[in-house]
Amino acid sequence: MRCLPWHKEATAMDTALLFCNNIISTCGVPKIIISDRDPKFTSEFWTNLYDMLGTKIAFSTAYHPQTDGLAERMIQTMEDILRRFCAYGIEYKDHEGYTHDWVTLLPAVQLAYNKSQHSTTGKTPALVEKGWNPLLPVDHLKKNLLTIHPTAKDFHDMWKRACDTAAKCIAEEKEYNKQRWDKTHMEPDFKEGDQVLVSTLNFNNIKGPRR
Repeated sequence: MRCLPWHKEATAMDTALLFCNNIISTCGVPKIIISDRDPKFTSEFWTNLYDMLGTKIAFSTAYHPQTDGLAERMIQTMEDILRRFCAYGIEYKDHEGYTHDWVTLLPAVQLAYNKSQHSTTGKTPALVEKGWNPLLPVDHLKKNLLTIHPTAKDFHDMWKRACDTAAKCIAEEKEYNKQRWDKTHMEPDFKEGDQVLVSTLNFNNIKGPRR
C-alpha cells in the first residue's frame, strides 16, 4: 500500500509523474489498473500512456462504484485512519523549530499499515508484497550511545511517536469495522447462478426496456 498526498487541481501530466516516480520506479509497470472515472484517467493523455506501457485500465461503472469495491474499501479505510491520525494533533517541532504536519508524517501511516496483519490473509501487506516485514524505529534502538545530537533525537522520537500513533489508529479502525460488520452483516439469501435485477437508471447505452 502506498499513501501519496495530492491535490485536486493536479493535471493528468502531474498525476502521471507522481505515478511514475512513486509506483513504477519501485514496483515496475502494472499489468492492470483499477480506477474510477476521474477525468485525469479517462483523458486522451492517460489512454495513450496506458497503451504505450501495455497496461490495461479497468474503469468502475458509473454510479456503481462497487465495480472497484476493493479499491473503494481501501480508500475508505485510509480516510478513516487518517481522520483518526489527524485527530490526535500529529504536529511536532524538532530541536530547530521545524514543524512536521500530517502530510510529512503520512509515510508513518503507510509503514504502520504495511506492517499490520490483514484479517483475510493473516499476513502483513509488506510480507505479501515483498516477502519480509519492514523494521520500525524501535526495532533496533540503541540506548547506550555516549552522545546524541539533539535534532537527531527529536527526529527519531517524532517518527517513533508517529508510528505508534498510526498503529493505534489502525487498530482502532479495525476494531470499529469489526463491530460494525458483526452488527449489520447478513448473509445473502441467493446463490451462484441465481438471476438478479440491476438498476439501469444511469446507463445511457441500454437499448430496449430498462429493467
